[in-house]
Amino acid sequence: MKYYSIKVFLLAFILIATSCNTAKKLAEAEAEAAKKAAAAKKPKPKKGAIKPYDKVITKDAKSDKGLFIVHKLDEKYFYEIPDTLLNREMLMVTRISKTASRIGFGGGKQNTQVLRWQKKGKKILLRVVSHNVVAADSLPVHEAVVNSNFEPILYTFPIKAFSKDSLNTVIDVTDLFSRDVKAIGFPSSTRKQYKAGRLESDKSFIENIKSYPLNIEARHIKTYSAGAPPSNASTGTISIEINNSMVLLPKTPMKRRYFDERVGWFTSSQTDYGSEAQKSERVTYLDRWRLEVKDEDIEKFKRGELVEPKKQIVYYIDRATPKKWRKYIKLGIEDWQAGFEAAGFKNAIIAKDPPTEEEDPEWTPEDARYSVVRYLASPIPNANGPHVSDPRSGEILESDINWYHNVMSLLNGWFFVQTAAANPDAQSAEFSDEVMGELIRFVSSHEVGHTLGLPHNMGSSCAYKVEDLRDPEFTKKYGTAPSIMDYARFNYIAQPEDKGVSLFPNIGVYDKYSINWGYRPILNKTAKEEKTILNNWILEHAGDPLYRFGRQQREVIDPSSQTEDLGDNAILASTYGIKNLKRVVPNLIKWTTKAGENYEDLSMMYGHVVSQFSRYMGHVSSNIGGVYEHYKTAEQEGAVYTPVDKDHQKNCLKFINEQLFKTPKWLIDTNIFNKIQNSGSVERIRGMQSRTLNSILSLGKMTRLIEHETHYGNNAYKLTSLMRDLRNGIWNELRSGRKIDTYRRNLQRAHIDRLAYLMTSGSTTSDVRAVVRAELNMLKRSASAGIGRAGNSMSRIHLQDIIKRIETILDPK
Repeated sequence: MKYYSIKVFLLAFILIATSCNTAKKLAEAEAEAAKKAAAAKKPKPKKGAIKPYDKVITKDAKSDKGLFIVHKLDEKYFYEIPDTLLNREMLMVTRISKTASRIGFGGGKQNTQVLRWQKKGKKILLRVVSHNVVAADSLPVHEAVVNSNFEPILYTFPIKAFSKDSLNTVIDVTDLFSRDVKAIGFPSSTRKQYKAGRLESDKSFIENIKSYPLNIEARHIKTYSAGAPPSNASTGTISIEINNSMVLLPKTPMKRRYFDERVGWFTSSQTDYGSEAQKSERVTYLDRWRLEVKDEDIEKFKRGELVEPKKQIVYYIDRATPKKWRKYIKLGIEDWQAGFEAAGFKNAIIAKDPPTEEEDPEWTPEDARYSVVRYLASPIPNANGPHVSDPRSGEILESDINWYHNVMSLLNGWFFVQTAAANPDAQSAEFSDEVMGELIRFVSSHEVGHTLGLPHNMGSSCAYKVEDLRDPEFTKKYGTAPSIMDYARFNYIAQPEDKGVSLFPNIGVYDKYSINWGYRPILNKTAKEEKTILNNWILEHAGDPLYRFGRQQREVIDPSSQTEDLGDNAILASTYGIKNLKRVVPNLIKWTTKAGENYEDLSMMYGHVVSQFSRYMGHVSSNIGGVYEHYKTAEQEGAVYTPVDKDHQKNCLKFINEQLFKTPKWLIDTNIFNKIQNSGSVERIRGMQSRTLNSILSLGKMTRLIEHETHYGNNAYKLTSLMRDLRNGIWNELRSGRKIDTYRRNLQRAHIDRLAYLMTSGSTTSDVRAVVRAELNMLKRSASAGIGRAGNSMSRIHLQDIIKRIETILDPK
């Protein structure tokens, strides 16, 4: 009975418990149903709706405060933009930071553009700003300028959230850097070269985005399919790492300084429709660093005392630079202190080592706050000094000097071939560290000059008399040219007996003058008011060749503004240069070879000898048909353009006939040839002769000679006289009956080939073709008469061929 009661009790308990659990589940189900019903009645948030800040930027986000706050959440990046920075102008500089072999180089600039972040409804627009066309906003024409200068939209971003105080706007910028946005990525010209196609998104990603007080650095990897990748071809792709530096431009632009072509300078420019001139006016102003006098030093500056600027120009030396070269690069940078002292500043430019990775792991040469001498692992034998400037004012904001490893090879060749005859330190294919260090210092100074705003001044080196460059006292005081910005190179004029003569250029008279002109503050004057003062500074030195600027030319018209020449007389300078080359060639094997090594250095240095000799021919031949260009303004007397003297042109052609067209046998050394090549020695000579001949008989020169005869009559060197003098030099065997050797036959054929080209090129309305036709007929008659007295059978065969060639040119049918 007792056992039965317990069983009944347990059964009742189970029934009650089950009933309670069921009731609980029913209640929970009813509650969940009610919740769903309530949610169903609530409107769903629209796709892309602006969310609360903490729903976008969660506690898991890693935040970096700077110009903008940059948030990283998983693989996404967000910019939190202060409203105070909306509509502010920012400069975006796109560079390659890392690359594969033969695809550009690390540090190479790809693009610069001014950007503006702008709020438009629920979106942020990234617009590209142009400063090419302007007018003051107070003028009626300003509205027309705005309407014709619409800012294109580079990218659009939905607003994700606002900060809790509503003063900042949050956007997702991941796609801007992970997708293929051409304006901030791999340039189209390079893509075309390598047949780069679509972006491979699975191999492209953001490396990092870092925010600093005045700039944001975004680094991303881009991988493209490629039909012709220059390296790693088996992948069928190209991968590069790109760095985008976005720099906040100053709210108040620096005061401009207007350009004058009489002082060479890199510039920025605008078309001003608000000018008082009765036309749109092109306004050009200098690219230069903002060097200002501290308020407390203004009185000292007025008294002529040197003062330190508010902000120095600082260059850092790349960590990748070999330690033994760093001090020489620094010396080259700080050599320009002498230039800035002429402008009233001391310690205006300094060189520094960068912090170590332990001292500052965030430091990077791509950071636009730093100007860096970048040491690049590239086979390119060169260096260059680009800069980034504010297009509104020309203020240089940052500059990187690109130093390619193989520039030392180029320096080695130049210094050897130009100075070894008179300089024991250069009589080897490998120089001491001290000698190479001084060469590096020279290049460093030259490239820094570019980053300060100075272009090449090719008109500088002709300021010195040739004989002065053999004078130790003169060269030690003045260097080899008044400007290190000329391509004056090294003193190839110095002869072995000129003991103690200087071989290097340095920061010269013109450099100090131009830095003073461009950088000396003119207090309490507007940019336009400065122009009168700047003009007077130029007029103080008008006519003095030490202060002359001569532009770099692609086709040399002004022979006093050439690359790599020295002195005021190309014939005399080249004569000294050739004397030195004739001393070098017999010593080439001794100076360039070592036991156990091959003849690679011998081959390279012989090539430098040939190139240097060819330069001398170019320096002289450029005088033929040449026109001197000396910039002047209306208050200065004399012509801007003056033809080269007739007798000097005639003497230049005589020099070419004697030194080049008469075979330069001193260059022909079989003991060298049989060690460096299996063939090609004859072709070297033919190539030099042909290039020089084609330059002399260029359409531009011939047209100028015709014009000079028209204007100056018998005082001009006539085209017909040039043709006669060339014929007498190139074809003198026709009168003498001497045999015509291989070198001369090649030269004569090159002459006929050039005349043939001139018969089918250029204007048919000028006298050029008529003169060429007459010359061909003259050569045909002379060749026919010369066959009978030709020196050997090969000479006769050659002349018979020449006659047939001329007949075909004159009558192609």
